[in-house]
Amino acid sequence: MTTDRDRRPAEEERRPTTGGARAELKQERAVRTRGQVLDAAAHAFAAKGFPAVTILDVAELTGMTKGAVYFHYPNKEALAVAVAEQFYERLPAIADGVRALGLAPLSAVAELLTRTATAFRDDIMIQAGARLQIERSLIKAPLPMPYTGYGNLVSGWLQEARDAGELSAGTDPDVIARVLISAFFGAQHISWVLSDRADLAERVQEILDVVLVPARST
Repeated sequence: MTTDRDRRPAEEERRPTTGGARAELKQERAVRTRGQVLDAAAHAFAAKGFPAVTILDVAELTGMTKGAVYFHYPNKEALAVAVAEQFYERLPAIADGVRALGLAPLSAVAELLTRTATAFRDDIMIQAGARLQIERSLIKAPLPMPYTGYGNLVSGWLQEARDAGELSAGTDPDVIARVLISAFFGAQHISWVLSDRADLAERVQEILDVVLVPARST
């Protein structure tokens, strides 16, 4: 015999979704779709560069219509800004992972550059953001200021290294940071052009050996 208890689960399954739940599901789908569009834009920008990419390219990569892409991003410039912002969010995230290791300051700097090299090699959003920064004069929208936050982070760790006696007397943490950042971003560009960043890790290790090793206190 069927009881009220037996009927209750089936009745609950048939019960209409409330307005709040429907709105939440719709929002989740919108966030997911927006992420798919952004990932597709990153692939397109990394492969072709900003001038050559069209909204149709992004739509085809997602399997959506152009109208669906426009619903989330009004133009190509908005897509470029969103990808660039992701780029500058991921760099601090790499630093957070290094900070969690509790390394000595100089070791933290070396680990940061090593992990950043891996991200440039493997992460399409990082690759797209880097290319967009090179092409920023072609993008009619303000992009985040490049390199400053990352440079300040490295400089701060080097300041800590000097305070801890890891750096030789008379060394300037800000100068070393500028040299490291310039060398790193130059190396990633050269590696991208010559080998699609396949040798970037080796190039970064060379930078660390030439810049950081001599700066260590003895």
